[in-house]
Amino acid sequence: MKKLSGMKTIEDIIRNNKDFFEEAEPSNGHFERFNRKLEVRFQANAPKRSIVPYLLRAAVVTLLVTLSSLWTWDHFIRPGSSRMTLGQVSPQYKEVENYYIHQVNMMEGEIVNVDLKNNPEQKEMLLIEMKSMDSVYVSLQKELKANPDDERIINAMIEHYQTKLEIMTYIVNQLKTIRNDNQNNTENEKVRL
Repeated sequence: MKKLSGMKTIEDIIRNNKDFFEEAEPSNGHFERFNRKLEVRFQANAPKRSIVPYLLRAAVVTLLVTLSSLWTWDHFIRPGSSRMTLGQVSPQYKEVENYYIHQVNMMEGEIVNVDLKNNPEQKEMLLIEMKSMDSVYVSLQKELKANPDDERIINAMIEHYQTKLEIMTYIVNQLKTIRNDNQNNTENEKVRL
């Protein structure tokens, strides 16, 4: 540090008054006032929780379920297409089909809602596989249109729904297990700190 003529540096002041700094104690209540000031400052800077992220998640899930339902209607249920649905065969099959469509849509909503920050490629691959399963069902619908009384096709369509639902349930359960394990690991790390 350059010493200016006629001016003392802070370092010189401290050296010249060394005894004062070593012996003097802060005034009474100094530590309490200091702690209060720190608490006020940290409370003012503390992040406030907002409901907006939760509302956005709910809106996204609602949107995805709605779009999924519309896509299902457009690709599977819409009358006049080159495909035939189970509901067009008989009212009993319509009930079965509606049940499975509802269950599959719920599982799709859960899968889409799962946050895979660490590996978005896995989520994309999972969605592609689900679309691949849907293409098998589309071909079964086309076969049913050509042969509406063939019980084998009807049974294959029901089995397809059952298999798809079992696979989706397994995937959702695995994703929940992974998410819970990650949360437990995070909580354990916080406790260690």
